[in-house]
Amino acid sequence: MDHMKCVFALALGACSLPLFAAADVLTVEEIIAKVNGDIVTRGEVEHARKLAEAELRQQGLSGRRLADNIENRSKDSLRDRIDQLLLVQKGKELNINVDGDVSKAMAAMQKRAGIADPEKFQQWVREQAGMPFEDYRNEMKNSMLTERVVRDEVGRRVQVKRDEMQKFYAEHKNEFVREERVFLRQIFVSTEGRDAAGVAAGEKKAKDLAARATKGEKFADLARDNSDDQQTAQSGGDMPPFPKGQLRPEIEGAVWDKPRGFVTPPIKVANGFLILRVEDHQKSGQATFEEVENEIMDKMFSPKMQPAVREYLTQLRKDAFLEIKPGFVDSGAAPGKDTSWTDPAQLRPETVSKKEVAQTPHRKRALWMVPVPGTITTKSGQSSSKN
Repeated sequence: MDHMKCVFALALGACSLPLFAAADVLTVEEIIAKVNGDIVTRGEVEHARKLAEAELRQQGLSGRRLADNIENRSKDSLRDRIDQLLLVQKGKELNINVDGDVSKAMAAMQKRAGIADPEKFQQWVREQAGMPFEDYRNEMKNSMLTERVVRDEVGRRVQVKRDEMQKFYAEHKNEFVREERVFLRQIFVSTEGRDAAGVAAGEKKAKDLAARATKGEKFADLARDNSDDQQTAQSGGDMPPFPKGQLRPEIEGAVWDKPRGFVTPPIKVANGFLILRVEDHQKSGQATFEEVENEIMDKMFSPKMQPAVREYLTQLRKDAFLEIKPGFVDSGAAPGKDTSWTDPAQLRPETVSKKEVAQTPHRKRALWMVPVPGTITTKSGQSSSKN
């Protein structure tokens, strides 16, 4: 993660600490928690806070509302980082392998970006993500790994019984009065800026994809791997529902009266070709229980899942070697768990690369703080990038 670029001086009564000769001063990152064989630095937590702030600003929050949300997110920054480390460690313990999923996701991203050259694609990722390519790939891997652990270890144990859903439906019928609408997934093949040959190639690609979907290949997978609409591709081509009259006439005519699962042939639009799949078609009026069963499941599953995940993470904390530096709070702490900081501060008199730290678990347990990965110490006492 690019948070490793954040520099924090050791605060032992001064902003920096001479390690050996007076002329040589090494800038270090402060370790604030130890989780089994991994560490959490102040820079990581600060980086997470900045990402949360950027996300909240993108949602349109400002002023007091923004400040309050940032404060709330900040309180849980250390908790969230510890959660991630515990889940990643558990995934490795369970021998869950997501390397194939990561490679597939990166290949799909490269395809959607339209960048064939691997080095140029890696440069594009660095620019878009604001972090080194390998860090981004590792973040994606960890995210997929944690999702698998949560799904396998927690999700499969959480049940919503049918009679519970029927009771919810009976008590909330007014929430399920609908206007007529159609639910669609899409694959978009762009021909923007292409000559006649390029348009013909795009049409052939669209016809091939439509044929594959019609023969039974998962439409969501085809959309993720092939759609040029990046916003919907990530969700398997899923789009919000469309009431009657909201779609263009030629598109509405192609899907409105079609059964669930119907896949259209390619539809020519101004800048490419659309392939649509009918996911559902809801009539106006009171929706039946069967029509909204999945929706009710989603509504009821999340309130059960969230406390179950927290309970699981609490147990992982109880079983873990966990130390928190004084002055920092894990808001997800396990009751009665001793997380007092016992190891003395230790410094290494030479720079430690991030790769070296990651590959040496025993060192990560022993270090109070480490030099900023990716930097070298200069005679002037400044850290300079090795990139």
